[in-house]
Amino acid sequence: MRDIPSSLAAHIEQGATTLCRCWSLTRRDGLVLGFTDHDRPLSFDGIAFAASTGLEAAETAAELGFAIGGGDVSGAFAASGLNEADLSRGLYDDARVSIWLVNWAAVSQRLLLETGFVGEIRRGDLAFTAEIRGPAKAFDEERGRLYMRSCAADLGDARCGVTLTAAEGTVATSDGRLGLTAPALASYPDGHFTGGRLVFTGGGNVGFAAEVKRHAAGSGLIAIQLWQAAPAPIIAGDAFTVTPGCDKSFATCRSKFGNGVNFRGFPHVPGNDFIIGGVRPGDGALDGGSLFR
Repeated sequence: MRDIPSSLAAHIEQGATTLCRCWSLTRRDGLVLGFTDHDRPLSFDGIAFAASTGLEAAETAAELGFAIGGGDVSGAFAASGLNEADLSRGLYDDARVSIWLVNWAAVSQRLLLETGFVGEIRRGDLAFTAEIRGPAKAFDEERGRLYMRSCAADLGDARCGVTLTAAEGTVATSDGRLGLTAPALASYPDGHFTGGRLVFTGGGNVGFAAEVKRHAAGSGLIAIQLWQAAPAPIIAGDAFTVTPGCDKSFATCRSKFGNGVNFRGFPHVPGNDFIIGGVRPGDGALDGGSLFR
């Protein structure tokens, strides 16, 4: 049962009310934005809630047990603090959302309705729709260590232990969205940066980072293909840094990075073919001992 403050409860019981909804958005970089469906700006808890933002909240669903509840919020990019570039850069991914019911005539009379996190964001030419997921979404996330052949660490993190050195480059040519060429990377072999991370340090996409889909080096052409389109057109002269990629296999860990001792996978786990293959007469290696000694 929700505990409604007595002053707000008394206001709700009146024949006419002055209620509105306010919601705050805390981005991954720590910036806090506030919005309200009231026609005037409001302020409380150190947050300024902007009015006339064009944001519109849809119906919110609550679920029993550990099912993930939530709803949607739609708005225009003209809303204060919201723009296509920041959405493309992922600054709103998993942002924390808090929603209040507020008496706009006396903002001290308010009730925190729910908290959640920004999920999938669908973008159009001039507007967007953001999915709001309830706190139960944490139970749907992968936790702990998985026993699998591939490495469970991220390249360069504390468990991996590899010290990454980023290569610097400058865009020579580009299709403006996903592809670019960079002669400065000519000394690296084909595929060296596939799966790596490219960060723009100059031009209209400063700070934007994307995973490298393909690094091709051959015939004098050094090409980089990204998985995610840049928010602004990529043009010649844009500077960037890029780190090597890892396919998380034991062979790559050992040969490319010399880091086999820190491999965080189980490369000798039998695969599905071995498990369902059955036992053939004469098989002498199925005594429960190691298959690799």
